[in-house]
Amino acid sequence: MGAEGGGRRRALLRGVYAGFGAVLLAGCASMPDSGDLRGVESTPRQDPQVRVFAMPPRENAGPAEIVQGFLEALTSDDPQYETARKYLTAAASRGWDPDASTTVLSDGPNTVPEHTRSREAGDDYAYTLTGTKLAMVDEQHAYTPDSGTYSATVHLTLVKKTEQWRIDALPQGVVMGRSDFQRNYVSVNKYYYAANVPAGQGGQLSTVADPVYVRSKVDPVTSTVRALLKGPTRWLDPVATSSFPSGTALRKDVTSLSPDDQNKLTVPLNDKADRVGATQCDRMAAQLLFTLQDLTPTGVSQVELRGSKGTKLCALNGDRAEAIASHGTGRRPEYEYFIDGRQRLVRLPSGSGSKQPEPVPGPLGEGEKPLRAAAVSRDEDTAAGVSADGEYLYVGSLASGAPLGNPVLTSGGASKADRLTTPSWDGGGDLWVADRDPKRPRLLMLQQGAGTPVEVRTPGLDGRIDAVRVAADGVRIALIVEKDGKTSLQIGRIERESGRGGQPAVSILELHSVTPQLEEVTAMSWAGDSRLVVVGSEAGGVQQIRYVQVDGSTPAGYPPASLTGVKQIAASEDERLPLVAYSEDGIVRLSSGAQWQKVVKEGTAPVYPG
Repeated sequence: MGAEGGGRRRALLRGVYAGFGAVLLAGCASMPDSGDLRGVESTPRQDPQVRVFAMPPRENAGPAEIVQGFLEALTSDDPQYETARKYLTAAASRGWDPDASTTVLSDGPNTVPEHTRSREAGDDYAYTLTGTKLAMVDEQHAYTPDSGTYSATVHLTLVKKTEQWRIDALPQGVVMGRSDFQRNYVSVNKYYYAANVPAGQGGQLSTVADPVYVRSKVDPVTSTVRALLKGPTRWLDPVATSSFPSGTALRKDVTSLSPDDQNKLTVPLNDKADRVGATQCDRMAAQLLFTLQDLTPTGVSQVELRGSKGTKLCALNGDRAEAIASHGTGRRPEYEYFIDGRQRLVRLPSGSGSKQPEPVPGPLGEGEKPLRAAAVSRDEDTAAGVSADGEYLYVGSLASGAPLGNPVLTSGGASKADRLTTPSWDGGGDLWVADRDPKRPRLLMLQQGAGTPVEVRTPGLDGRIDAVRVAADGVRIALIVEKDGKTSLQIGRIERESGRGGQPAVSILELHSVTPQLEEVTAMSWAGDSRLVVVGSEAGGVQQIRYVQVDGSTPAGYPPASLTGVKQIAASEDERLPLVAYSEDGIVRLSSGAQWQKVVKEGTAPVYPG
């Protein structure tokens, strides 16, 4: 927790190596009964095999020690916070709901004592918990960045029956510092099906990831399954559907789930699922498989669903799940693309070591219309190109001999910077682009890349759109938004309705920043089902490249290797493929575990399909 406290710090936590039974004891030192605690060292990041358990209250412990022991117990791996409850009175324990929320502080909480009566009485204490808010995880396990000052009161009383100090009033939920949160929680993608998005080839449904945080060492499989069954989080719910019938939950006698030695997970459900048909049951099992695939060390390779009487409903393996629904594009991109020195659209085989780009087949690779940016459809059959001056948007086939035709969109902006952004294709084949004309700024969608552009409503937008990237699922959009000289990365929800004359009515709702700590965002790209790669800088800081989740959290793992002068960046939803960037060195590529390598000197605007 906080960085202060000196000799008054006391580590009450014990780590137990899973599978070995060895106990690591942190040193204990006595603490005063009162005084300014001002925080304790945050529990350091532990080896993933280590489980941390708290110690119960010491006999005759003073108020300060009780408060500190309770706060440290909140960061332990007790499944139901059993030890933390020992610091509370019986009534306070009954009324306290630790699952209501998790408040994450940048470093804390610090504790400041406040006598509520005279020191002579000495039987009534209160402590104020303070810190700087970083994020909040709600009862749905959804993470939201937060800021400002945190302040909450913990009240203690001297229990007459035992003559021991206990907490009798406290805030709901739990609170902890950032390092404790990173050790205690893991981000998991729950998977649902995108609503109002047409099925792909072969009837494949489109999945949409819904990231949540669960306690990493406290039965994460069961916690994740319960969270999945409760449905999408509030932000995603309007555009995502679950195949599980409403009210479906684990059977009441089920307390824990774990895969067997064949990586098969059996999930007993309540009577709400007893009458599902085969197709619906397979879709339910697919959601579970996608959600749990990376949660355990060996993964889950098969899911079997059972009804309330123990009857087998269906079983599904990974191959069949992939036939039901797709992650991202559902296919590995064949090529990565960029604009070469002759302002043509060219391509390289994705992930290969080849450094000899070739012009794409069709009119956008012939150089007849000089380009400054392009986007390739996810099936890699069609491309959209923005003219060198940013005024025109063309759409052409990636087939030799195909004609280009007239522009599908024209911007009225007076300068290059006030015209069209790089376009983006969604998984359903619709094309998105922003017109930055100050007199008429618009976000536009062209159905299947053609026809009359649909002007997209953006009621929550505060600023001008400088870049657009639509997720493969077709229900989430990432925008770089500029206002008063500052730029931010914002995620919005795409909602579609039937409009007049057959034209869809499309809106971007509940836009929220996922990079509040960055003052300038230069470039971004989707880099996974719920992850983006971002180029930006903090106030007065140097440019950096980092990954960020759609909920604003920082994913586990290392950020990409640093690179100077990055102007544009591209990533694939297939996380195995390298990053590609346009920097002061030209087009460069970063493969996993390697350093940035130059591809060509003359080139700009790299993109993967999408």
